[in-house]
Amino acid sequence: MPAPPLPNTDDWAHAPPPGSGQAPHGLDEHLREVGRLAAIFMPGPAKPLARLAGLWHDLGKRRPGFQRYIRLASGMDAHIEKVSDRQKTHSAAGALWAAKELERQSGRQGLLISRMLQYVIAGHHAGLDNWEGTGLAARLSSADAATEFDEAMSRNSPRDIDCPDDLGVSLTDLPIRTEHDTPGRFALWVRMIFSALVDADFLDTERYMNVERAARRAHSAGLPGMRDVLHAHLTALGARAQTTPVNQVRADVLRQCLGKAALGPGIYSLTVPTGGGKTLSSLAFALEHASRHGKQRIVYAIPYTSIIEQTADVFRSVFASLGEDVVIEHHSNAESDPENETPRSRLACENWDAPLIVTTNVQLFESLFARKTSRCRKLHNLIDSVIVLDEAQLLPVEFLQPVIDVLRYLVQDFGVTVLLCTATQPALDASASPDPQRGIARGIGVVSEIIDDVPALYAALARVRVRLPASLETPRDWPELADEIAQHDAVLSIVSRRADARELYSLLKARTGEGCWHLSALMCAQHRSDVLLAIKQALSNRRAALAAGRETMPVRVVSTQLIEAGVDLDVPVVYRAMAGLDSVAQAAGRCNREGLLAEPGEVHVFVPPTPAPPGLLRQARDTCKAVWHELPTDPFALPLIRQYFRRLYHDAHSLDLHGICQRLRLQVDGKAMSLPVQFREVADRFRLIDNDDAVTVLVRYRSRDAREDIDALIRMLEREGPTRWLMRKLQRYGVTIYRHQLQALINAGDIREVPSCPGLYVQIERWDGFYDPVMGARVDAAPGDPKSYVN
Repeated sequence: MPAPPLPNTDDWAHAPPPGSGQAPHGLDEHLREVGRLAAIFMPGPAKPLARLAGLWHDLGKRRPGFQRYIRLASGMDAHIEKVSDRQKTHSAAGALWAAKELERQSGRQGLLISRMLQYVIAGHHAGLDNWEGTGLAARLSSADAATEFDEAMSRNSPRDIDCPDDLGVSLTDLPIRTEHDTPGRFALWVRMIFSALVDADFLDTERYMNVERAARRAHSAGLPGMRDVLHAHLTALGARAQTTPVNQVRADVLRQCLGKAALGPGIYSLTVPTGGGKTLSSLAFALEHASRHGKQRIVYAIPYTSIIEQTADVFRSVFASLGEDVVIEHHSNAESDPENETPRSRLACENWDAPLIVTTNVQLFESLFARKTSRCRKLHNLIDSVIVLDEAQLLPVEFLQPVIDVLRYLVQDFGVTVLLCTATQPALDASASPDPQRGIARGIGVVSEIIDDVPALYAALARVRVRLPASLETPRDWPELADEIAQHDAVLSIVSRRADARELYSLLKARTGEGCWHLSALMCAQHRSDVLLAIKQALSNRRAALAAGRETMPVRVVSTQLIEAGVDLDVPVVYRAMAGLDSVAQAAGRCNREGLLAEPGEVHVFVPPTPAPPGLLRQARDTCKAVWHELPTDPFALPLIRQYFRRLYHDAHSLDLHGICQRLRLQVDGKAMSLPVQFREVADRFRLIDNDDAVTVLVRYRSRDAREDIDALIRMLEREGPTRWLMRKLQRYGVTIYRHQLQALINAGDIREVPSCPGLYVQIERWDGFYDPVMGARVDAAPGDPKSYVN
């Protein structure tokens, strides 16, 4: 029986929202607009490919089955019979057309180029796939794909929608012939074009579905305006600051950053001891450099999810006069599961469409090796950006080689400037080891140091005395340590495990009573922000009381390593459990930070009674012990830092432990005219945190200082579904737990899943048993107990 005729001859891309009174979203209009936007997003030879991807991505929607389905789904033509799933598919037709059309234009060269488009077009809903095996090649050669193509082409030719007769790109313009020594370059180009297509598709769909929301995307503030605001802020800050040796050094660091910003795009390092003003000076460099060289945005990446909010708050306060949308804080909390996306969650995913992004290493690097639309959507906004890698020594060691490679390609091909910002600069140049399996095979490239005289800067900022234990092998028990720490009125103690933090905090609390604080990543971001604010206020009150000769209140803080980056506490005494050299150096940066003590601050390194977490943190601790085996008088001497990283990278089992580079290595198959890459395998293996074992729970932490009501935000999420602005607010209330703990918490009535965001959970209202106001989530352990340098 023949299919019934369509109600009209105009193809639809999207049905109008119910009750909107809008006309349907025309397919040809959608294809042209997506092609236009995608081309704008991409530079050089990738531009025409992005335009074609946009023009052809939804050609499969021309098939009669899909048009019947979209009208049926809209309720506008209820007489249409039910449409089968096979009649709805629509991403293969454009991929097949790309091969046919480009081969017609340019022969075998065009066919090879079309493979890039086939990855992108066929994956624009389901994600980038492997080429071989059960992947894309098999799918595009299937009978279902052939049927989709034939049905989509049965009524008119895609050349009707502005298809160029000449592609304008040749193989020599593309990273297809040069992959032997550069694994991953071709894959990054494909991901960038994929990102441009996905974002253009989402933006045009959003423009049709919600004109008001789309209009809110315009940002009035550009980077030059932000540069001027930061300059005014820093000038006022300098005028108010005391004239101390430390502040004079900070002013000189800022001066050098602004001076070097005039140099051309590339890779820079900013090597400044903790407390030397790296955060605002690095941002000043980025804004000045971006303004001078026409960069589009700043991406400020931080290793720990747990302290991202501190940096974001600093930046928001600086740019408050420009509106809250100029700074986006983005990490993995409060995201739906990419494997269970819904249309609403896809539209709500972040695309980094702001001048200043504050994010995590997890979000940045996992996205650069991802395959799903939600993770890849933002990637094209890295083009012509400045990426600041704060605490660059915390780049993930087991993924270090592919991370170095992708940073080099971003600089080489996409106009990115990278700033490596740290007190303990890692050695990212190629290793001189004769063993090809040891050390860095391909270095990051030429790195220009911003500071003229790094040793002199370190000498000027020497403010502490480090006390190493007599033996680096002999542990001390917690009660003994608690007794010793309790003798200090103002002290910060840092350990490497959440369980250790709970144990030491409980012992100190029992001994001293008030004046104790606890910090760990089992507390949501808003909770940590509130506690840190209280600690800073208590320290400020203590300094004022000392100056006035009044009695002081004790301030004793126990924290995991989350406090070691981006948190500007200043205490006279620090205790640090034995760890990697860089971690101990970061801990020391919280001691006598302002240099106001008459004598150097005291940093006590101790060997804890519990073993170091397995994996990289244990290896880092052991490497530090090897470098410090003679108990040096200056444990942070620059030659020791370089020796530490050289040894750490050499002794690592592998800097590409999961085989990412090999799976990204392009082997052109001239016989099959294919460009096989294992996108699915790479995305599954590149996990800085094992997301398969982790889920996010939104907790009902009630902050006295927060502008929003968490209960109201959760109700809105459950009632209306996710939107980008809502998810940006909710991410501050997320904690991460192990997946195997889920069912017990659900059965106990502690949490429930959010229907509109599969994989995201919320704490049950009016039940505070799950979340402790001091310790955070009440679970025995959670993902992010340090197995690596990334939290």
